[in-house]
Amino acid sequence: MARRGFVMRVIIGGAGRVGTGLASALRSEDKDVVLVDNNARAVKNSQGMDILVIHGDVTQRQKFIEAGIETAQVYVAATNSDERNILSCALAKHVHQEQTNGKGELMTICRVRDPMFLDEHKSGKLAKWAGVDHVVHPVDGAIERLMSGLRSSSLTEVIPFEADAYIVELDVTADAGGVVHRTLRESGSRVEGGLPLIVGLKRDGEPGRVPIADDQILPKDRVAIATAGEASFNRILRIFGHEQIDFPSRPRVVVFGAGLIGTRLAKAWLDSNAIVTVVESELETANLLAGSDLGNHKNIEIIHGDHLDKDLLSEIEISSQDLAISALDNDHESIAAVLLASDMGVERTGLILYDADLVNVVRRMGITFSVDRKRVAIDTILARIHSELPGPYAVLSSVPDVIGICLPINTEVKFAGKTIADAGLPEWCKVAFIQRKNIHEEWETMRPSSSKTLLEGDRLTIFLPPDRVNDLEKKFKV
Repeated sequence: MARRGFVMRVIIGGAGRVGTGLASALRSEDKDVVLVDNNARAVKNSQGMDILVIHGDVTQRQKFIEAGIETAQVYVAATNSDERNILSCALAKHVHQEQTNGKGELMTICRVRDPMFLDEHKSGKLAKWAGVDHVVHPVDGAIERLMSGLRSSSLTEVIPFEADAYIVELDVTADAGGVVHRTLRESGSRVEGGLPLIVGLKRDGEPGRVPIADDQILPKDRVAIATAGEASFNRILRIFGHEQIDFPSRPRVVVFGAGLIGTRLAKAWLDSNAIVTVVESELETANLLAGSDLGNHKNIEIIHGDHLDKDLLSEIEISSQDLAISALDNDHESIAAVLLASDMGVERTGLILYDADLVNVVRRMGITFSVDRKRVAIDTILARIHSELPGPYAVLSSVPDVIGICLPINTEVKFAGKTIADAGLPEWCKVAFIQRKNIHEEWETMRPSSSKTLLEGDRLTIFLPPDRVNDLEKKFKV
């Protein structure tokens, strides 16, 4: 976490959805944020955010000087161009070194789309020739969220938190007899096996918050639940008034599109013991996948044809598929494909979208689960910025004003060696998970209980309002 009395400065190149979403999240933590973009409209749209907004090109040295690069700790390149992002990271490093006479350190985070640059980063070469410290390529994270979310038709969001830990978000229905019109304290004694751990609560007309024991749960509330293992999802659905539907152990999955995302989706489902059919309209793209190692997998079939061709979908027995997922480059074409599949009998449908505004719209259309790639990118960048925290950092998407961070239990933390009950955690934060390494040096997730002792080396996932992050550090650091 940041040093006491120290305000982190972050410069963001690009005022698109990722850049502005990132800026908003960082300002909610009272970070000093500078946003740079060469699009006059984007700059104008960002000027009400209580941040410094500069109109200019992030490949120009002078703009970094105007942004105060010498006092910055982080530069994030989030334009729509991989090449401009990489170039601007190299330039930012150089200007920062010049302005600080080589005495300061600047972390650079670069969003990329081309897998070639991701491979360059994994090999360690991108850091050497472009000064890029971290690369954000949100496709795999989006696929992980989608696959978890598709296991239920009633979850509005699933956020993986490593080591089989999840945050799931869903609405409370009037059928949730054990919890509605009761406080969390009362519900805990009425729900068999105990009430799932609620870390976020959102009610219409009110801001999101971390609930306390005396808060009531009402129908139509949105709750965020901390849980371990996907097998727990059905119990959560049942408690909060939703019908549970068993997920097949070997699902039949049709994927529309054999591009980058479609190929990654197909591989992920094959690795999960699914039988996969890929439908691709471009012959060259279909042949490319068919000729690859993945295309030779015994459980995949690749079909060249139009994803809106009813005769073709009938031929591949679309009604017998358990899932239909669209991964096309155009959001509207993706939506049309899964809606047709749904009309033809597929019960569960999924999308990975570029346009965040469509995520809520498609749910109202009856599409089971969709993921906003840019939301995943923002969360991933935030985790990199908070790199001193040993795990994910996430903003709850449907319970605003609540974030999750991982806090390491080391010698500096005052409650190392104490139980959670004795740790003195304030009401405005809640421990969701305790994670501890086993004898194989792998992280395992434990549900927190008041009597659980916190050991040095553990990490806590804590949910709290974003403007309380510094308070948490001041309270518990020696």
